[in-house]
Amino acid sequence: MATADTAQRRKSKPGKPLAMTREELLKAFRDMLLIRRFEEKAGQLYGMGLIGGFCHLYIGQEAVVVGMQSVLKPGDQVITSYRDHGHMLACGMDPRGVMAELTGRIGGYSKGKGGSMHMFSLEKGFYGGHGIVGAQVSLGTGLAFANWYRGNDHVCLTYFGEGAANQGQVYESFNLAALWKLPCVFIIENNRYSMGTAQERATPSRDLSQKGGPWGIPGLQVDGMDVLKVREAAELVVEHCRSGKGPYLMEVLTYRYRGHSMSDPAKYRTREEVQKIRETRDPIEGARKVLVETLGVGEHELKAIEDEVRAIVQDAADFAQQSPEPPESELWTDVLIEAA
Repeated sequence: MATADTAQRRKSKPGKPLAMTREELLKAFRDMLLIRRFEEKAGQLYGMGLIGGFCHLYIGQEAVVVGMQSVLKPGDQVITSYRDHGHMLACGMDPRGVMAELTGRIGGYSKGKGGSMHMFSLEKGFYGGHGIVGAQVSLGTGLAFANWYRGNDHVCLTYFGEGAANQGQVYESFNLAALWKLPCVFIIENNRYSMGTAQERATPSRDLSQKGGPWGIPGLQVDGMDVLKVREAAELVVEHCRSGKGPYLMEVLTYRYRGHSMSDPAKYRTREEVQKIRETRDPIEGARKVLVETLGVGEHELKAIEDEVRAIVQDAADFAQQSPEPPESELWTDVLIEAA
């Protein structure tokens, strides 16, 4: 029996329902906005000298992880690269703990010792951001192997960039995942520029979703600036893996608005290019338009979400500055596990 929410979804677009209900899209809008505002605040704190080391912002790519995360269930796993704050928040990790880790405080997820690229949460199924390009792909394959070995129906989302897609360890992982039919969704977040080199200058391939072809891994190329399209593809792909049919490779076409990291001036592209994407393809504004024009959501409801997100981010920033630095004794913890 159809609920009122699904009925709304069905009548909103004749012939083809939206991939999300009204409430699901509202949640996706909130989650994307939280990531955007959190990353903007992190950029501000970095500029103030309160965040040190490397810091890679996810601004512009929010629809990818939010769309994918919307189809997961408890027990599923996520692992990604160094551009990881958005993935943490989408998994439900506490913004306070994430921001405090960025500022190197004891209240952070790694007690202030890991920083931007080294946070984990077993509770939320987040197995880390990883600083070595492509390293997480082998680890994600291992997580999928554990699911296969235990006989559960959990899947692992393994994210990496288009630059990492040329790494040898990625293809070794493809081989094993296909051989054992592991429940691993390989997700290439193609933001077009790797560290600073345009994709067309790094590889002759124009459809990275087909890179699993030699091992028989099916592939799908998706518009990563549209959370509805990501969600629609995610449902298909995750169900494929969950049902025991083996791995799947997705290339999600997205775009980062900022440089590769906070130290990158991004002179390899024009301001006009970035501005055009912001004005015509922004994932948050795209979701807002569907909510207002198709699903009848009022601006007051969206304003309430924006106010809530702003308060959460400010609270996280305040906590990250007020939490004390870790004591020297923390240098000796979390470095050795002795077997009983």
